[in-house]
Amino acid sequence: MSIQLKSNTQGPGSQQLKILVAGGSGFIGKRLIARLSDANIPARRNEILCLTRRPESLGQDFGDDVKVVKGDVSDPDDMRRELRDIDVAYYLVHSMEGDSKHWKKFAERDRAAAENFAKSATECGVKRIIYLGGLSHGKDEELSEHMRSRKEVGEILRTSSAKVTIFKAAVILGQGGGSFQMLQYLVERLPIMVCPRWVLTRSQPISVDDVVSYLTYAIQLKETEGKTFEIGGPEALTYSDMMTRYAATINKKIRILIIPFLTPRLSSYWVDLVTPVPASLARPLIDSLKHEAVIRDDSVRRIIPITPKPFEQAIRDAFSEKPAKNAAGASRKERTSISLNTKVLAISLLALAVFGSMYYVVDRGQSPSDPTNLALFSLWYLGIAFALYFIRKGARLGAFVAGLIGWITLAFWLLEGRDIFLSAARPAELAAIFLDTAGIITVCFEISASHNVFHKLRTRSRDL
Repeated sequence: MSIQLKSNTQGPGSQQLKILVAGGSGFIGKRLIARLSDANIPARRNEILCLTRRPESLGQDFGDDVKVVKGDVSDPDDMRRELRDIDVAYYLVHSMEGDSKHWKKFAERDRAAAENFAKSATECGVKRIIYLGGLSHGKDEELSEHMRSRKEVGEILRTSSAKVTIFKAAVILGQGGGSFQMLQYLVERLPIMVCPRWVLTRSQPISVDDVVSYLTYAIQLKETEGKTFEIGGPEALTYSDMMTRYAATINKKIRILIIPFLTPRLSSYWVDLVTPVPASLARPLIDSLKHEAVIRDDSVRRIIPITPKPFEQAIRDAFSEKPAKNAAGASRKERTSISLNTKVLAISLLALAVFGSMYYVVDRGQSPSDPTNLALFSLWYLGIAFALYFIRKGARLGAFVAGLIGWITLAFWLLEGRDIFLSAARPAELAAIFLDTAGIITVCFEISASHNVFHKLRTRSRDL
């Protein structure tokens, strides 16, 4: 995106800058570095350092203007080494992802990392720090731990001797972003949306391209030094609005059912099973969505005259963007393994349905007209259909339900088989014995495949 800058801008074209992007391998960081090193941006001749703990996760080559360095913002030695002679440092680091059992520790990690970064920046004489935080207006005691942490990081960075610019954004729409993935996969995979009350909270979603534009042009404008800006799209929307409008974009109709007692913890587990977003990331995202995130101060638009993209345009841009290589899945071998196990699981479930029907007819102990038997078998078949639907959608929920069906079916057929073998094996029971044995073998394959698919999809989601 190009904009006309004011005449009193202090552009980097007059002098070469040395820029460091901490968190350069992340959702925002990769896009920012690509924009800074683009030939159409005046920062072309600047030296850009991409700081990341995992250089191998970049999945792309930025070109000769960008140097990728391995480092950890929480390591004092790394920061003193990499921040030396840096003019502008972007801080795009957030530690909220990780093991769901320890997700609350992200605030402690963020605090320690920010303190180390601020101290090192002062020691190295960094002139400017630009930070992207979260948009919220509540008091500290009212905010979620995630939003308090984002706010605290900005305050810690301000303790450095550098001039700190803070941009606050709510939901950021773009390929690879956690909030966008939640929206995308919930709408695309669910025919009926079972949602908690937080989907009725308003926010101002913004395109990731617009966020990167604000971050990029901030270094050219002296007016942005030491200021805090709220950024967002042109509309204030609830998450329910976003889901409805996203569905309309892909020509899908959805129904939204609000469940008041659905807590953030339960919501995060549901998101974990339906989307590639792990519970450890979903929960802090959901916690932050409980707070209204609407712009109250739009002064940034008078300084950086960007026209934010409408919601539908941001969605279409995300569709057209190719997923990053590391977010597209794992190796070819792993993708083949997931595909093979998924096929085995689907075939096993279909075979179970066939064997179950035959067993129901052959077993003389079952009365077809018994309401209890009809209800149980109907639930069993609905469970299989439910599992197959979500397996086809690529959601872990399908493998989870398939595993439950498998274990219940195995227990039932083992008990039934024991009763048959303990009785006199008369010719009339041979068919039941054969079906019982074949069914047990099939369900063992099904359980194994469901376990493999469930865990392989979890591993792949962590790479997104």
